[in-house]
Amino acid sequence: MDEDESLRRYGLRPSAGDLERIRELLETRTAMERRRQGDGDTALLKLSCVQLFNAGDLGDVLPIWRAKESSWDAHCSIDVQLLCGAGLEETKEHLAAAASEDASAALAHLLGCEAAGDFTGFSVASQTRWYARYYLG
Repeated sequence: MDEDESLRRYGLRPSAGDLERIRELLETRTAMERRRQGDGDTALLKLSCVQLFNAGDLGDVLPIWRAKESSWDAHCSIDVQLLCGAGLEETKEHLAAAASEDASAALAHLLGCEAAGDFTGFSVASQTRWYARYYLG
């Protein structure tokens, strides 16, 4: 599956029944990208993260983080804001409560980006509109 097919099949706001398939796709592509940069298709990785962002499930924060950190290209392509589909404060609380290295690293990165101004004016709704314009024109 490529980015265009995923967008056609699932759209930007996938149904609840499609979310598990998107999560599986993200996990598989993240592993491929970790093995060798470019193999995971960073455009597809980013779209999968956008689809999960739009679902707003805190359980998707760490899989999105792992996708972001799977390679240099993925890190640059997958916006830090995509961690925050449930909201910025909710995401920070979720990561602070999680007991894992990934959660600590994601929280540190998120806080650094917030301090640098990357979340100025952030809202889930505005981010969703931005991605709709980006993907759908």
